[in-house]
Amino acid sequence: MATTPDVHRTILVVGGGIAGVTAAVEAAEAGYDVTLIEKNAYLGGRVAQLHKYFPKLCPPYCGLEINFRRIKDNPRIRFHTLAEVERIAGGPGNFEVTVGLRPRYVNDRCTACNACVAVCPAERPNAFNFGLGKTKAIHLAHEMAFPMKYVIDESACRLTECAKCVEVCEYDAIDLRMQRRALTLRVGAIIIATGWDPYDAGRIDNLGFGTYPDVITNVMLERLAAPNGPTRGRILRPSNGQEVQSAVFIQCAGSRDTSHLGYCSGICCLASLKQATYLRERNPKARAYVFYIDLRTPGTYEFFAKKVLSDPAVTIQKGKVARITEDPETKRLVVDAEDILAGEKVRLAVDLVVLASGMVPSLAAGTIAGPLRLDADHFMVEAEGGAGIFAAGCAKSPVDVATSVQDATAAAALAIETIQTAARR
Repeated sequence: MATTPDVHRTILVVGGGIAGVTAAVEAAEAGYDVTLIEKNAYLGGRVAQLHKYFPKLCPPYCGLEINFRRIKDNPRIRFHTLAEVERIAGGPGNFEVTVGLRPRYVNDRCTACNACVAVCPAERPNAFNFGLGKTKAIHLAHEMAFPMKYVIDESACRLTECAKCVEVCEYDAIDLRMQRRALTLRVGAIIIATGWDPYDAGRIDNLGFGTYPDVITNVMLERLAAPNGPTRGRILRPSNGQEVQSAVFIQCAGSRDTSHLGYCSGICCLASLKQATYLRERNPKARAYVFYIDLRTPGTYEFFAKKVLSDPAVTIQKGKVARITEDPETKRLVVDAEDILAGEKVRLAVDLVVLASGMVPSLAAGTIAGPLRLDADHFMVEAEGGAGIFAAGCAKSPVDVATSVQDATAAAALAIETIQTAARR
């Protein structure tokens, strides 16, 4: 299809998680050029950090690896990591977008040989594992990272003052003088698939996150359970490294609360039931307790909830947790809560507490300057007719992986329609 000179056939996808990757490959395979940008050093987003995801409970690279291959094999897709949108101007068919590119300090000659890591003297918290453990300043986010290139965290590295990694690199792949760059893109439509961030559980004073090491969040448990996580799949107490014998899962940790997140994140109940199965699989003697306000497992996921709750070692109690403390003698966590159905207070001593912290749209960080409309919770609200900019996945609302994929496919179709409509005018 020919386009008029002021209508651009390229689609910009902002965000390289499961929604962004899906939108990119669907649009490219329909014959449109795509530029995909991602703020992290790798594609895959939150899905890459999971142990298993719904609906099939398969590991993340079951689906991501296929899509990464589709990206590598499709010349219509260009992608940039360490990239963020700084400004959007223009309209449907003719947007001008300014993108900032942070330096990786590692070029395309990197073979991921690991020689640089062996000599690096600087450490930093492992962001991929949500602070569970550390990496060197030069690192690969995880073993299956795409692109398979190391990156240097400039906040932890002395760069040219050290340069030990440069000395050992046989491939001349490290350039400590890389600078930040700006990229101007002209595109016909934009898909915002910026994903989500976990709510800061440290803001929930009564639940002990940040005070007691054995109080963790649901995303941290995903990393503990993952074979490429900090414990290689063993669910251990962060405080002492011992196997977890009992755990409390606290639903709506900050969600459905006007002091924190006023909305329901939709998938947390299901995720906690899934994580209870992780615990039971790793340790058949372990017990799991779930405290909830309303147990929400909508639609076809109801069968999964029934299956998990048929396990006598998984107990659910309707009620809010009042506080979490630590027994000074045993160092176990003490959970004080209410049991609404029984009309009484309960107290449990357990090894681990897992907070089902809510999903916050990454757009809440406010880094994109342009014609984006956000609601009070910072989810994107599409203009009537889309105006050439469409939201997909958790940029739009809290959804699971399957819904994100469907949403991304729809966004790709709407972006294509925008370009075709603009070309006919």
